[in-house]
Amino acid sequence: MSIDLEYAIKQDIRNNPVVREVDLDQKREFLRLLAYAVLCVAMLIFAVVPRTRLLTTSYRLEDLRKDLAAEQAAQRKYRLDLAVALAPREIQSRAERELRMVEPSERDVVVIEQVPASAPASRAIVASAR
Repeated sequence: MSIDLEYAIKQDIRNNPVVREVDLDQKREFLRLLAYAVLCVAMLIFAVVPRTRLLTTSYRLEDLRKDLAAEQAAQRKYRLDLAVALAPREIQSRAERELRMVEPSERDVVVIEQVPASAPASRAIVASAR
């Protein structure tokens, strides 16, 4: 019996002459499953992309609202500072307080007369100066 077993183990079976054919049913099933997988992934992407865009847009909108509120607060502050700085009473009080200015009396006012302009220089003088 050992010889038969040894012969069975060592026997070389040649499968080369066997014709290999494409299994069309298996190929159809694979393509069908692949199509279902592609369809599922497409549906998932179609469902998820608008949500992610909406979410990122919402985050960006919130950031822009915060920036707008900060800029409006800064604008209010600058407008208030400008209004205070341009107020005549405030200017007068700051001039008296910080610069120690006093309001002039009538005898302190000096009127300066305008001097007429001199005649323009001749071209010969201007040309020689260059």
